[in-house]
Amino acid sequence: MWRVTGETAAEAAVVETTVETGPVDEQDPSGAAIPGPRPEDRRAPWVRRLAAHGYRAPERLSLQERLVPPMPDGPGVTPSPARPSPLMLRAGLSVPEELWTWLCRWSGWLGPLAVALFGGLLRFWKLGSPGGIIFDETYYAKDAYALWQGGYETNWADTANSQILGTPQVIPYKTDPAFIVHPPVGKWIIGMGEQLFGMHPLGWRFMLALLGTASILMIARIGRRLFRSTLLGCVAGLLLSVDGLHFVMSRTSLLDLIVMFWILAAFGFLLLDRDRTRARIARILDGAADAATAHRMRLGLRPYRLAAGVCVGLACSTKWSGMYVAAFFGLLTVFWDLGARKLAGARHPYWSVLRRDGLPAFASIVLVAAGTYVASWSGWLASSTAPGKGGYGRDWAVGRHGISTEYVTLPVLGRVKMPFQVSMDWVPAGLRSLWHYHSQMYDFNVNLHSPHLYQSNPWSWLVLGRPVSFYYESPKYGQSGCKASECASEVLAIGTPLLWWAGVIALAYCLYRWVLRRDWRAGAVLCGLGAGLLPWFEYQQRTIFLFYAVAFVPFIALAVTMLVGALIGPARATPERRLVGGAAAGVLVLLIVWNFLYFFPLYTGQVIPMQDWRARMWFTSWI
Repeated sequence: MWRVTGETAAEAAVVETTVETGPVDEQDPSGAAIPGPRPEDRRAPWVRRLAAHGYRAPERLSLQERLVPPMPDGPGVTPSPARPSPLMLRAGLSVPEELWTWLCRWSGWLGPLAVALFGGLLRFWKLGSPGGIIFDETYYAKDAYALWQGGYETNWADTANSQILGTPQVIPYKTDPAFIVHPPVGKWIIGMGEQLFGMHPLGWRFMLALLGTASILMIARIGRRLFRSTLLGCVAGLLLSVDGLHFVMSRTSLLDLIVMFWILAAFGFLLLDRDRTRARIARILDGAADAATAHRMRLGLRPYRLAAGVCVGLACSTKWSGMYVAAFFGLLTVFWDLGARKLAGARHPYWSVLRRDGLPAFASIVLVAAGTYVASWSGWLASSTAPGKGGYGRDWAVGRHGISTEYVTLPVLGRVKMPFQVSMDWVPAGLRSLWHYHSQMYDFNVNLHSPHLYQSNPWSWLVLGRPVSFYYESPKYGQSGCKASECASEVLAIGTPLLWWAGVIALAYCLYRWVLRRDWRAGAVLCGLGAGLLPWFEYQQRTIFLFYAVAFVPFIALAVTMLVGALIGPARATPERRLVGGAAAGVLVLLIVWNFLYFFPLYTGQVIPMQDWRARMWFTSWI
């Protein structure tokens, strides 16, 4: 992960030496070498002291390698034949040369796919259990069904749940519109599973399990590209696959895992855009930094960044918490462009970025996301404007004179009076109705202060202060397979404790790497976590829950992966250092896997003796 060489360019230039003496300067008549004077060591004293303990200064990389560090083995990179593995040679294992070359060439896909398969099997195993409607599935499963039937959410009878789960099944769908407070994309996605498998628990959970599995594959590939290591990419995928919160949310029909999926996809596209753009800069510069070229060069069409904008828009179209991602990721891509122009030699990189990159970044992320968001409401916009026949509030602007609002409610600033009002009749009635509907949704979301047993403050999320119980039953002996006097069956939305607590340490390490070592990878991980966590501190008085944190779980996994890489050590470290570091990293990963397996009954609603359930309640706030 960190490239360190055995000697600097200055050290490599020293003339040939004998084993015990300095440079050979001349020879005596008999032909014996006469030691010459040792060259003066001009290095700083602290550098010489470090060198005495095995430190070697990193190699000064070429501009090409600094812009685009080489990727690990893969198509177009792996030599033919591939170099044999030192570990396999040491163990006496042999693999046919052609097979070994093929495995090396495709390891960047084979490893992540294997990890995703492992995580997918866990998520799809008994996906329909518990066999009822748990927690907020009562809203989203029915809203998803209504969207696929009529294009907008509707009201349901109070007895709808029992009718849907009854035998024979009755689906009491009605067409009268319902007031809802979340955009439709997540529910359209949930409804895909219902269209495939019916209005059953398997149907409304299927797409969540599929997206959860796909996110494991994505983070493995993202980790590989971020750290330039297939091993560390697979570690990131493994850590995400055994996180309890990600696992539970992958098996429950709620919106937050869908938000996480689109955020992670946007991050991956931005990472691809970064490499592609820097490769283009390297081709333009042809190996030599040039101030004039660095200032005036245009970076061309950037399809990966446009794709990131679409993903950000889809995150916003699932839940409004995704809108903060547009600001965080928009700044992230601009700072990446700033770093690229600095490397290219720009004398005034901030001005260059402001002039050349700022507006395209804004358009690619913010404007594309906004367009995607409006398009997501197409079902509501296409519904009837007759009173009670279309989506909620669809007829609000029909025959109504349009005028801009007198007051607006803004984050941080609160309610602000506008200096003037203007006619809005030029805006289509459908969009004016949509704007009015959104003002009602915003008022509901920011004023949601009803106390809830499982609500929590974002300050406690990283340490898992207050998890959420999605489902709980306490069967007695002989009921539901209970073999003790009293049992418990629970689905608890809580992250794998050892992963999250190690994540706190890993985030501190990332902060050190970013602030003091200027490591862009650490900054990227912190940006992703900040986009998912920091906005919630503005709404600490609102009723919010720990499971919202699933949006930034992938970045906790990446942070711990970066810590694992640091434990293993740089590639050119001594074998002893790598052995100890690798053992420590392996123990950490194995402990996290064990911790996930220990809490597995609480993630899946298994019936266990009450004594075993209490043993897993490590803190009273978890009950």
